[in-house]
Amino acid sequence: MRTLVFLFLAAMALSVSAGTQLRGSFTQGGVVFGKTAPGARIVQDGEKVPVSPQGDFVIGFSREAPEHSELTITLPDGSLERRDLKIARRDYDIQRIDGLPERKVTPKEEDQARIRADQAAVKKARARLDQRIDFLQGFMWPARGRITGVYGSQRVLNGKPKWPHYGVDIAGPVGKPVRAPAAGIVTLVHPDMFYSGATLIMDHGHGLSSTFLHLHKILVHEGQRVEKGQVVAEMGASGRVTGPHLDWRMNLRGKRVDPQLLVGPMKSE
Repeated sequence: MRTLVFLFLAAMALSVSAGTQLRGSFTQGGVVFGKTAPGARIVQDGEKVPVSPQGDFVIGFSREAPEHSELTITLPDGSLERRDLKIARRDYDIQRIDGLPERKVTPKEEDQARIRADQAAVKKARARLDQRIDFLQGFMWPARGRITGVYGSQRVLNGKPKWPHYGVDIAGPVGKPVRAPAAGIVTLVHPDMFYSGATLIMDHGHGLSSTFLHLHKILVHEGQRVEKGQVVAEMGASGRVTGPHLDWRMNLRGKRVDPQLLVGPMKSE
């Protein structure tokens, strides 16, 4: 945990220029919030970045992001500003989890259609892209408890290497309240996905979304607006788990980013 706290503090930075300000975590899995001149256009590594009418925007870096990321800002007067962002490299742990139902580790052929349908629903929910800037209000922990899994760690399930873990796991009892980490719009409510069980996704604007997995009960509906701190679900043990916990993940326009870098160290309950 001390290493993560150091990473969080070291990665937080402020970059200021005549036209653009950047603040956030310049590291793999990090998220950076920006402010530029209204009407400016921004491109990150060849991809267009949404900019609000007020000049607000958000960018991020994937788990395996290279050392440099190029940001190109075209200001309203036509002048260009290029920023070479240096991205800190992270070392990821290996996490071994045993005791999972074997079918959840190696699905049977009849499970594949269900898994593909789940993946399509999640992809659609995360594809929302609008001008809301709910992310500017900052983020809070959706629940407090013992952290049992962190972003980026390589997962070995029942002895079999699998995909890295892309969220933060918070242990707690079934029924513990789960709160919205920031305001947003609910884009997915699913009662039972193959891997993630009861699943909830909410969008915070500009393609930045939170996903909550393994829930016991979901207390909101698709299309509903929720406010920061509002109770939206109950912690559970559905899907592929060995015990009750909340798996909180965040995505930014196709990039899997680290929720812990947005909230910092967890205060004790």
